[in-house]
Amino acid sequence: MAQHDSSHVASSQKALMLEMKSLQEEPVEGFKITLVDEADLYNWEVAIFGPPNTHYEGGYFKARIKFPIDYPYSPPTFRFLTKMWHPNIYENGDVCISILHPPVDDPQSGELPSERWNPTQNVRTILLSVISLLNEPNTFSPANVDASVMYRKWRDSKGKDREYVEIIRKQVMATKAEAERDGVKVPTTLAEYCVRTRAPAPDEGSDLFYDDYYDDDTMEGGDGDCCYDEDDSGNEEL
Repeated sequence: MAQHDSSHVASSQKALMLEMKSLQEEPVEGFKITLVDEADLYNWEVAIFGPPNTHYEGGYFKARIKFPIDYPYSPPTFRFLTKMWHPNIYENGDVCISILHPPVDDPQSGELPSERWNPTQNVRTILLSVISLLNEPNTFSPANVDASVMYRKWRDSKGKDREYVEIIRKQVMATKAEAERDGVKVPTTLAEYCVRTRAPAPDEGSDLFYDDYYDDDTMEGGDGDCCYDEDDSGNEEL
């Protein structure tokens, strides 16, 4: 391995070890983070609990974060393993969100470089962006066009068109069996979801109240590349 590569590895491993330690000591509520393989710092498994008072309440969603050798200078990828019906999640589970796009100047994407990845971002900011994304889709440049159309119908009908919601609730129900298999108790109340703990049990986690980082800003999107900026929002009451 070239010296340049080995310095990247040493740097990224140190960064990832520090982040894992930080997330264990001060977890992001609603998330459980583990290594897929104890010997591999670059591949993390994430369990996401659906926030109470949303259509994802009671859900147990699994995902993988894969980090590049030059992390944090390049962004990781975030892929759901659980089937997700959402405007900004591809069929294969990949999440399309500005924060995970490299910081190149691409006017066609509709994204500002400041909305994209930079080395000050970390797993904590990614997790908060993803949970916000679930509840506040960007329908201007979707990864799943059908889900986007269905979500818009739900939103524009003020909840009368239930097709989008019914699919999500079915997917949430389908996760209950997996949670049981994994021996995980999914929090279903705000009190359970927001428990603070420095030594989290497998089904607990906390750090930031999820409703503290939902905002009522209007959504801005671009043409072309799919994108989502965590400052955008669709409907804050999903």
